[in-house]
Amino acid sequence: MYKTPKLTVVGAGPGDEDLITLKAIKALKNANVVLYDALVNEALLEYVNPDAELIFVGKRRGCYSYQQEQINDLIVARAQTDGHVVRLKGGDPFIFGRGAEEMEYAAKFGIETAMVPGISSSLAVPASQNIPVTKRGSAESFWVITGTTKAHKLSDDVALAAKSNATVVVLMGMGKLAEIVALFQQENKNDLPVAIIQNGTRSNEKVGIGTVDTILEIVKEKELSNPAIIVLGEVVRHKAILANVQQEYLEEVFV
Repeated sequence: MYKTPKLTVVGAGPGDEDLITLKAIKALKNANVVLYDALVNEALLEYVNPDAELIFVGKRRGCYSYQQEQINDLIVARAQTDGHVVRLKGGDPFIFGRGAEEMEYAAKFGIETAMVPGISSSLAVPASQNIPVTKRGSAESFWVITGTTKAHKLSDDVALAAKSNATVVVLMGMGKLAEIVALFQQENKNDLPVAIIQNGTRSNEKVGIGTVDTILEIVKEKELSNPAIIVLGEVVRHKAILANVQQEYLEEVFV
């Protein structure tokens, strides 16, 4: 029986399995093949059509299972032979997820494409730690920047962002943290609050909070590493402010 070739790129959300959308689950239930990444919570695979084939195409500990070109070819080949391919990616596939590239490649072969947005880790992970990326009086805008470009260098946008009053969220930037810190120090933002959140929204989440001048030592002390999100900005203070307000209330009630 002929199955219409189709690619649906699906955002799995930031890590917590409850933070996937209903539309994403419906796509998984209708898949014939699912290609999933390393940052996807494997608990989500329970929602996949039981007759579908699961193929891991992610990266772990710097070891690639597939190069991007191989993934592109696999999408096309499986769509042509099996029908509906779901490409399951962590966070939102259109935010440094290469989802757009995969859709463009598939479209060249006449394959129908669709996209299901995911809850981006760039917003949800700070939020899970009570850090808003915007807050009246603290930040009127925010940058979301990749820490590592295609050329494996720190994005030039970080230097531009460091000059602004915006919240700066850096993804995939732990390997470049020292460079990021130096750029903010050049702008005399030594005391700017910084949060580093590893494995955000998951049960093994780890957090380090400090300033531009102290964050490198805190990362060392807490042994923080990828996958992690870096948040630089006055909004980081909201986490402590909220905790203090709650503590003051409890003291007033129970004293």
